[in-house]
Amino acid sequence: MASKTSRLGKVFGGLGVLLAAGTAVGCAAPQFTYIADSSANTYFKVPYSWHRISDVSLAAQFKTLGSTLGKNGSWDIAYDAAPAPAALHLFSPNATKPFVFAFVVPLNPAVSRTLSTNGLRDVLLPVTPGGRLAAGQGSAFPLTHFHLLRDTLLEPGQGVHGVSDTFEYTYPGDITDTFGKVALTNSDKSLLYVLMVHCKAACYSENRDQIDTIMSSFTVRSP
Repeated sequence: MASKTSRLGKVFGGLGVLLAAGTAVGCAAPQFTYIADSSANTYFKVPYSWHRISDVSLAAQFKTLGSTLGKNGSWDIAYDAAPAPAALHLFSPNATKPFVFAFVVPLNPAVSRTLSTNGLRDVLLPVTPGGRLAAGQGSAFPLTHFHLLRDTLLEPGQGVHGVSDTFEYTYPGDITDTFGKVALTNSDKSLLYVLMVHCKAACYSENRDQIDTIMSSFTVRSP
């Protein structure tokens, strides 16, 4: 599985992000942890009981997978609902509790000029027929049995636009994972903002309301 996971990590590619996190305060236990990349005007929330993955562990996992996330002026952060949180759950097919990560990365002008709505759909994991066909032409992409559950166009304002997708893929070993992904760009397409949450299909179904809350909380205000 390690080699297959490494191949998958390379497919996810080199994208990345920076963060400041805060929590609600009060007499009662907070319901959510509120996360913000203030420099990129990006915000979302996760249940307070979820555990943040340390920057060191996350960076080590990215390095193992051959990814450049966390480099080149980018920002990233991850939280795990598992009682024993682990950066390994980032792309693992064995995540039995939801795992979420988000990043913001600058886009070079060449990418900005050609970035389409379908391009946003295919960030990290291919969703469109063309993206899946291209990924399947090589031997490095191990996921099969794609199933699109939901596709929504997003236009939250200030020129920010993108998509929210929920879909399934099956890993080698016949393990089906469900993924929720939000991919946005700003008005001049100079920044890419992504949030993705996943776990095994049964886990995702059991936690759908909670996951939908996280995805809908992902907020970007264009600079």
